[in-house]
Amino acid sequence: MNKVIITMICIVVVLGAIITGILISKPDESKKNEIGETKISDENILDDCTDEYEELENSNMLETNSNEEKISPNSSITYKTYYKECGHTKEEYNNMPQELINCTKTDIEEKYTDWKVEKFTSNEVILYKEVDGECGEHYLVKEKDGKVVVYKILENGQEQEYETTQISTDYLTDTDKIEMENGIRVNGKQELNQLIEDFE
Repeated sequence: MNKVIITMICIVVVLGAIITGILISKPDESKKNEIGETKISDENILDDCTDEYEELENSNMLETNSNEEKISPNSSITYKTYYKECGHTKEEYNNMPQELINCTKTDIEEKYTDWKVEKFTSNEVILYKEVDGECGEHYLVKEKDGKVVVYKILENGQEQEYETTQISTDYLTDTDKIEMENGIRVNGKQELNQLIEDFE
């Protein structure tokens, strides 16, 4: 019988504690903020929110700028030039100049206004431009004083004597001699060297 009474008392105590907890945690209706009854100034809320928003915007801008890709040491730069007259593209590969280390793509575009940035990574930059004229890798092989002579065709179209070989035109075929009268045009040093080897 004592156990039943003790159990009943425990249940009443637990229920009382639960009800008391609910009453304490329940918000007071009189203090409830509703639209039009706000005790906090709208001006203060706007200022606080605006300040927080501006701080967030500024930090995002700084973070974006700091994350912008930059040129690292031991990188390379390639200058690609397309020559409209001959249709060839010449590529000049170099190690990155010291003054360009840590530059961004925008910095490169500002420094190289005549060039287009074709590729930009921290390890490689490729610049591209188109120019009139020829690439300077064109040669004309002709006969002069009984010898095979190589002329370089300059960007302005002029011919400049480049190399006089020791190859005598007397030993060339009739077809080669006829072609030599007008000049045999070759593109690039590899093609030139191959032609000279064929004549030897």
